Amino acid sequence: MLSRQEHKIDILGNIPFISIHISSLLIFWVGFSWAALITCLILWFIRMFGITAGYHRYFSHRTYKTTRWFQFILAVLGNSSAQLGPLWWAARHRHHHRYADTEQDIHSPVVHGFWWSHIGWVMCPKYSKTDEKQVRDFAKYPELRWLNRFHMTVPIALAITVTSIGIALQLCIPQLKTTGLQMLVWGFCLSTLLLYHTTFTINSLAHIFGYRRFDTTDSSCNNWFLALITLGEGWHNNHHYYPASERQGFYWWEIDCTHYILKVLSWLGIVWDLRTPPQKIYEHLSLIITHQSSKTL
Repeated sequence: MLSRQEHKIDILGNIPFISIHISSLLIFWVGFSWAALITCLILWFIRMFGITAGYHRYFSHRTYKTTRWFQFILAVLGNSSAQLGPLWWAARHRHHHRYADTEQDIHSPVVHGFWWSHIGWVMCPKYSKTDEKQVRDFAKYPELRWLNRFHMTVPIALAITVTSIGIALQLCIPQLKTTGLQMLVWGFCLSTLLLYHTTFTINSLAHIFGYRRFDTTDSSCNNWFLALITLGEGWHNNHHYYPASERQGFYWWEIDCTHYILKVLSWLGIVWDLRTPPQKIYEHLSLIITHQSSKTL
């Protein structure tokens, strides 16, 4: 188990993180508008794609290839989620896969409990530094190192942009009943809050609730609901069994929105070499299904 020092929460160092939670409550004060709600949902979706397609499937696992300019766009999209930099995120995730659900896994709900795996470790100063030894392949790019070092630049710029759009709508289209503060609270704060906790469910809930198709050494589960709210990341048992696959929903009925978008981008030549599960995995699944069917007869 983690020591008391390793479980230490840094309140002052997490003021921006805590402020997002508190500021989101202002939705009851700033009022509602369809423009603010739509902005909230769009920014949640775009930034979730930055996490799933960028931080996770590209930077953490290199499950497809792309150009350097689109690599930077993926890094900016992921960075806009206010979940620190691409090097930090990928390094922590690679560490998780190496030690999944063991004492060394820093956010295992099985070992350290739900609260710690969901949000506690994020607020612990011990894990705020980037282990560049884990990400030597991407640490060589100066633009990624800059984003990783100044990781609050993009979120702040996004917050200012959203607020400015709200002010412009208030002045030019007052019938929308939208204000700058309303757009800041709904478009940035609330969407960021939703983004935090939908992303965090994969660390916590996806190792507790769902079904296990593959007998992995960890507790990863497939969960269709988590897959819907994370654009495909909820097929977590699939992912832990074969993390090299870009596609995490191995079958057509396993909805994986991130995969669909990346597939379209591959048709446009923006990304390529999308890695898929090898045939031996589907053959293994057929054997599992046949064995389970024979047991029920």
